[in-house]
Amino acid sequence: MATVGVFDGVHRGHRGIIEKLVASAKQLNCESVIITFNPHPRLVLGNSSEVRLLQSLDEKLDRFREAGVDVVLVIPFDASFADIDPSEFIKTVLVDTLKVSKVITGHDHMFGHGRLGDFALLGELGEKHDFEVEQVSAIEHCGRMVSSSAIRNSIMEGDMELANCMLGYQYSLKGKVVRGNQIGKLIGFPTANIQLSDPYKLIPAKGVYASLVRWNGNIYKGMSNIGTRPTIDANRLTIEVNIFDFDEEIYTETLILYFIHRTRDEKKFGGLEQLKEQLFLDQEKVRRLLNK
Repeated sequence: MATVGVFDGVHRGHRGIIEKLVASAKQLNCESVIITFNPHPRLVLGNSSEVRLLQSLDEKLDRFREAGVDVVLVIPFDASFADIDPSEFIKTVLVDTLKVSKVITGHDHMFGHGRLGDFALLGELGEKHDFEVEQVSAIEHCGRMVSSSAIRNSIMEGDMELANCMLGYQYSLKGKVVRGNQIGKLIGFPTANIQLSDPYKLIPAKGVYASLVRWNGNIYKGMSNIGTRPTIDANRLTIEVNIFDFDEEIYTETLILYFIHRTRDEKKFGGLEQLKEQLFLDQEKVRRLLNK
């Protein structure tokens, strides 16, 4: 039993499909299989400089494992694979290779060359090759129809509550701690500067965020900042976090930064003293939010 898709974010809508897949496979005493693609098709078919994703492949595979999927088939996606006729894909991959008894698909899933593969084609070929097809309806959550594009829009607007609600978990960035300009330490708010592990991961809107930080198996509270640090004319986008009640040397260590709530826009202050005053206010607000 199988489902096919990119599944960027493995959000609540995707999990409706995956839960149906896993439950049906157990019922029929067969393996549940997810077929996905890497890299993301938009990185191959579109302008890669404009593509921003909700998950790395490793993060996606972790979500599949957590959902109880038996087998994940990751197909390398390139220009030649993109030209495959959807009927050929169904025959070669689903029928000949996997010998599927059933295919579960989302409400708007399209695949193959020209995105000509859809639920109707699956149903037609299912009758021919003796496999069932079931379509899972769209899911509405948080007052929205859940989709990867809706989640991306929320993250780009800094609305992390809505994004996290549709995802079903807290959006995160992962990266290595690199040395910054030490300004934060100078004014009493030392920060860990994060160099992202995945260059295509979507970065939330500029501003200050209440955040959680995972390091060395532990979770810490903190406030993070995304921006160009206009007060010191840095003019380069940085991602940094001030970890509360923390005094460890973590250069070159890997952190995962979870975004909970955006507390304010990025601002330019008259100098470091004004910035320091604002950071005290930011910290108080973030602590209140994270202690709720």
